[in-house]
Amino acid sequence: MCRKVLNVMWRNYISRLRIRKVPHRYQSDYHPVAPLGSRILTDPAKVFEHNMWDHMQWSIEEEEAARKKVEENSTVRVLLEDQVKYESEASKYWDTFYKIHKNKFFKDRNWLLREFPEILPIDQETEEKTKELPQDHVKMNATNCSRMYCTTVPEEKNYKRISDSSDGQSKAGSDFSNLDSKEHRKEPLKTELFPGSNATFRILEVGCGAGNSVFPILNTLQNSPESFLYCCDFASGAVELVKSHPSYRATQCCAFVHDVCDDGLAYPFPDGILDVILLVFVLSSIHPDRMQAVVNQLSKLLKPGGMLLFRDYGRYDKTQLRFKSGHCLSENFYVRGDGTRAYFFTKGEVHDMFCKAGLDEKQNLVDRRLQVNRKKKVKMHRVWVQGKFQKPLSLTQKSTKLVFSILSHG
Repeated sequence: MCRKVLNVMWRNYISRLRIRKVPHRYQSDYHPVAPLGSRILTDPAKVFEHNMWDHMQWSIEEEEAARKKVEENSTVRVLLEDQVKYESEASKYWDTFYKIHKNKFFKDRNWLLREFPEILPIDQETEEKTKELPQDHVKMNATNCSRMYCTTVPEEKNYKRISDSSDGQSKAGSDFSNLDSKEHRKEPLKTELFPGSNATFRILEVGCGAGNSVFPILNTLQNSPESFLYCCDFASGAVELVKSHPSYRATQCCAFVHDVCDDGLAYPFPDGILDVILLVFVLSSIHPDRMQAVVNQLSKLLKPGGMLLFRDYGRYDKTQLRFKSGHCLSENFYVRGDGTRAYFFTKGEVHDMFCKAGLDEKQNLVDRRLQVNRKKKVKMHRVWVQGKFQKPLSLTQKSTKLVFSILSHG
């Protein structure tokens, strides 16, 4: 009897998926065999044969030397009045940065899809993997795939209509939160348009800069018309660079100016509809006292089962060790010569911050690499923290996952 009930539940679930044509996304309880690269230095005499080595282990002496260096460059702090200026004029400094460098400073992040396959809907990710692997390898591993699936059925919400401007950019005065729940219970549900409202898989990149993540993602999503990419930055110059790029497609992307530290600003879409949020080398530029509020707000934008993908500077990265005395704002927080700022995280800090926002940790790794200048024979230690954090599933989604698990093992 129990099995019959489960079969009925499963058939109903599949029927709903077919009607909505909703794509799936891989869960992150799967870990690559060799995450974060696989070039291992086994012979120190060969260190200058490549530009980068993965999974470097630090000696006790190296870690102690790094700690002392940070202690030295943190002794003299930036004056309080200057710290206030760097905080209040943060967007101006980044605007100046992009006016000077435009889109020439950072390289395109073509590694994103390798480290964060969650960016793609499952149907397209499977297709991408199939292209990369020999056909017999694909067939052999098809039955051994350990990833579970997660539905991305959006919850319909009521919200105010935003401007119908062609670029899809939100207006500062738009507000999705001032809703009367009693009135909404009386009225039938309405679906009003917003950029990406017809999409079934939605991604937001926070701090998009000149588009070094945007365009590798857009290039991949061109075969996935049901997907939509939002990207924002508080430097208006950066957003203009993105929107003027020849590969920018307003039909599948909405770039807009937004300060994530201002929780009074509305996004051009309602809460709880995002499948993926990309937060790569962004949080480190925000004052440590404001980071938790930013993460809390981003968590609200995710739908149940949605993923927040994080990568940023780690403690004792060579960037931190290179700061001169007088550039330290507070503990492990520095200002560069151009007025932009950088914080250096530990794995524990990252865990605490995202878990306090109600997200479940799926991955949290310290990525230690050795960067080599072969011409100058210089070795530099790079340290980054990479994490994947998931918004807990709703009760319905947990039940669906349980049914799927029971039937697949029946």
